[in-house]
Amino acid sequence: MNTVLKPVLCVVTSNNVKGSTGIPTGFWLSELTHVLEQLERLGVPYELASVKGGEPPVDKDSLDASDPVNEHYLNDAEFQHQLKNTIKIDDADASGYSAIFFAGGHGTMWDFADSEGIQRVTKEIYENGGLVSAVCHGPAALVNVKLSDDTYLVDGKKLAAFTNDEEAEVQATDIVPFLLETALINHGALHHAASNWTKNVIADGRLITGQNPASAAGVGEELAKQLTNKSK
Repeated sequence: MNTVLKPVLCVVTSNNVKGSTGIPTGFWLSELTHVLEQLERLGVPYELASVKGGEPPVDKDSLDASDPVNEHYLNDAEFQHQLKNTIKIDDADASGYSAIFFAGGHGTMWDFADSEGIQRVTKEIYENGGLVSAVCHGPAALVNVKLSDDTYLVDGKKLAAFTNDEEAEVQATDIVPFLLETALINHGALHHAASNWTKNVIADGRLITGQNPASAAGVGEELAKQLTNKSK
């Protein structure tokens, strides 16, 4: 196990409702657990954070215990302890982390993009030479991140995120406050879409993104691989 590698800060939403609809939401469990499995497989440590800190809401529709990876983490005492006591992102010290990862779930669409804590920590980790990663709706965290030269982090970079077509298929186009694919493109991202619900992971240097739940393990695999290669 690599003892010198700084942990990955894994961030989830604190928002539990889809805007004015009253429909419950939160973070999507497998988009966190499938990444953590890949990190742990290569001995990469992690810490959990959320926008507000404390225990974040998990989307009830994602509590699939027939998924063996989910089942493992639902019964993992260390994970459950961290999940009930997540770090508030505003309090995170970017210098303590090798990378940041943003899990998806519709909740992110209401609290990731405008979080000053997310913008600060992401910028500092990236400019410190760390990795930035996200999956599905997690790239909502990247929409408004600006670097020290006042350019958007995503400007000119290839990435994947939950697509407008996928949003339409889940009938949430008129529910979400903005369309993620469109917002990323508007800030200069080179968005690459695959067919709905198929695995799509894109690494552009130190930016690693995935399109949907099927892409979570692949994002985790690429993140863990890059981190362990960097530390050799």
